[in-house]
Amino acid sequence: MLYTAVHLGEGGRYKALHITIPEDLDYTGVFDPVLKEYTSDYALKQVKTTNMGSLLKLTYDLTLREPDQEKAFIDELRRRNGNLEISVSHQATATTGL
Repeated sequence: MLYTAVHLGEGGRYKALHITIPEDLDYTGVFDPVLKEYTSDYALKQVKTTNMGSLLKLTYDLTLREPDQEKAFIDELRRRNGNLEISVSHQATATTGL
């Protein structure tokens, strides 16, 4: 029961997602359908300009529904961001109730 409460063994589910998009893409909600399909929880944590302002880098904290579907998840995101850089990494700390 304690393991469930602190989510031990679920380290592969908690991820930090970085998506690079062109500055003219309205990122509000554009990734929501994909995020809802592949994650159980997600939150946009940061929006940062890069490449002299011509690109934006979005950072999400999320919990994957099925960690073994990570490649399919990335492929879906690539279709929406013009095949620009996407990075998925382990969160430094797992958070609940994003």
